[in-house]
Amino acid sequence: MIPMAFEYHRAASVEEAIRLLEQYGPDAKVLAGGHSLTPLMKLRFAQPAHVIDIGRLHELRYIREEGNVIAIGALTLHRTVAESATVRQRIPVLAEAAFRIGDVQVRNMGTIGGSLAHADPAADYPAVVLALEAEIVAQGPAGRRTIRARDFFRGPFTTALQPNELIVEVRVPVPSGKTGSAYQKYPHPASGFAVVGCAAVLTVDAETCRDVRVAFTGVATQPFRDTVVEDALRGQRADEATVRAAAEKAAEGVQPLGDAFASAEYRRHMAKVYARRALLQALTRAT
Repeated sequence: MIPMAFEYHRAASVEEAIRLLEQYGPDAKVLAGGHSLTPLMKLRFAQPAHVIDIGRLHELRYIREEGNVIAIGALTLHRTVAESATVRQRIPVLAEAAFRIGDVQVRNMGTIGGSLAHADPAADYPAVVLALEAEIVAQGPAGRRTIRARDFFRGPFTTALQPNELIVEVRVPVPSGKTGSAYQKYPHPASGFAVVGCAAVLTVDAETCRDVRVAFTGVATQPFRDTVVEDALRGQRADEATVRAAAEKAAEGVQPLGDAFASAEYRRHMAKVYARRALLQALTRAT
């Protein structure tokens, strides 16, 4: 299909993009990599009167190590995240997830900030930023503010961003100690989105699980931390039997999505399977 007619604006700076968002309000949409907005416009699920293109704001394309934090510009491509030596060495689970997004074309155009702002319930990054306890930096007319990942996702395609704000940076703390991480995903065979995706970050000390973070995407209407699994594993012996037992509690108290491809019951079962796989891989990498 052909999108509805719209007026195109190419922002020359973050500040100009914010001014345009303020000017056009709910009639405006931001275009970053285009792999989320463009299909919605073609299907006429989205019909913005104004499209604000920020894709050429190269100041938002970077990966920097700042002490114990990796700062990633919002317009950094998935391919760049996946191939970055800094990311692969310091926060490998993020590179792992980026490499599994969509296909080559999507990874060559899609951006980390665009993906997070779109907040698709089956996107890959949300589970990983939740498990890594990342922070999302937004900029609006009043300046910048930092939003914890756990507070960012509010529902399907809904975030804590204000209508006149842009994501400008993602800040990821580097795990310390004997920490292993992993992202395991069951991709939809057509779209590549996660039917079930699980990110696990596990810190081991003296053969004990001192800290554990588990997050899911694809399972429910929004990504979430699975605190039931975390509580079942934290402080316990770091071995395969304990991990398997904890993974059996995955998605307890959560209403899974159900659709023509995967029923709610099937997603709940697969959440246990992928929690086990991600945790066991993280355990191996931690020890």
